[in-house]
Amino acid sequence: MSQRPRLLFVSSRYLFPTDSGGKIRTVNVLRGMKGGAFEITLASPQPAQYRTDDAAALEGICDRFVGWPDSVRGALFQWTRMRYLFSRMPVAVATDDSERGRLAIARELDQYADIVVVDFPHAAVLAPPPYPCPGVVFTHNVEAEIFLRHAEIARNPLKRAIWRNQAKKMERYERATLSKFTSVVAVADRDREYFKKRYGTACVTTIPTGVDLDYFTYRGGAAPASGNGGTIVFTGSMDWMANIDGVEFFMESVWPVITRGRAEARCVIVGRAPPRALVERARTLRLNWEFTGFVDDVRPFVYEAHAYVIPLRVGGGTRIKVYEAMAMGCPVVSTRIGVEGLPVKQGRHYIEADSAEGMGAAVLSLLDDYELSVRLSRQAREYVEENMSARRAAHVFEQICLRAVGTSGSVDVRVASEGVTSRTQ
Repeated sequence: MSQRPRLLFVSSRYLFPTDSGGKIRTVNVLRGMKGGAFEITLASPQPAQYRTDDAAALEGICDRFVGWPDSVRGALFQWTRMRYLFSRMPVAVATDDSERGRLAIARELDQYADIVVVDFPHAAVLAPPPYPCPGVVFTHNVEAEIFLRHAEIARNPLKRAIWRNQAKKMERYERATLSKFTSVVAVADRDREYFKKRYGTACVTTIPTGVDLDYFTYRGGAAPASGNGGTIVFTGSMDWMANIDGVEFFMESVWPVITRGRAEARCVIVGRAPPRALVERARTLRLNWEFTGFVDDVRPFVYEAHAYVIPLRVGGGTRIKVYEAMAMGCPVVSTRIGVEGLPVKQGRHYIEADSAEGMGAAVLSLLDDYELSVRLSRQAREYVEENMSARRAAHVFEQICLRAVGTSGSVDVRVASEGVTSRTQ
């Protein structure tokens, strides 16, 4: 039997495929912690059918997996979930609740764990604290702030009212939930300060955003854009409202600026479940756009692009996609919100532009000036190599969990810490 402290990691989402920034960040942390200070049990919903490589993927991030049948979300889910608008909880939290998940996690807690880690505050609905052991909540952004930003840009008065209502519920839920944990993990310093000042959350620690540098290798960027063309890429889950809004903004307002300078420019949107209306809009306008839908590997699309765009007007936390693009050497053009909370420098690691004209001009500058493109590419990769490795992020997270367990005095943290030291040297 393992003498390592037992860590129960609770997720309201099955983590594979890693098709969203949150999943990628979580998997990187768990993969880096596997075989270290803790014996890890991962508890999450599981799909009716595994993909062929799921067993190996799970083995790479945990010592034991506990699952329950995942709820089937059909084509009408975005509408049927609206019944939760009248719930005391935010819709996003209510839809993560599962009686089978609660029972499965309760059984694990009955068997005793030395520490519980909850991935996103949403997942606390499956295992409401307090626990018989320390608890850590892994926040990937400030959920209430995202809702408020949706309200700010909503044109429809009804949608604006709904977003404001949901923001109030989410703020109430986040404040109450975070206060019940031993430790709160944030992914950006600005998120940590928000939790402290707005919610009065005491124990908040920031971890770096980690990138697998062996996977996202550097290839020096694409060859110079030829003729009147050039390829622009965006990657992100296209069933997430912030991404939908950003791509709509890019299509309607930024793309005309780009095509005035580069009539044959091409845009590739890489991400699962693009809205049919958005795809049809591009087709109706006869835009040189491609929506790939879900792909197993985003790298080929990024390697072939001359510019990587992040046209987000709503968001929170850190966008791991920024660091992945930088690691691969694709020059980044982003709004302020797209890189908000990231310690990167405008003009050195990326180009910042918030207006449609500004973003269009920034993309054109990369297509027209190959030396600028190469310089940004190299500087960005060097920065990620020095500061954003996945191994470092996992180590910091592990230390946070060890401190939480040590505070409770329930295990020999000295022995566990020695295991971390020997593994990371």
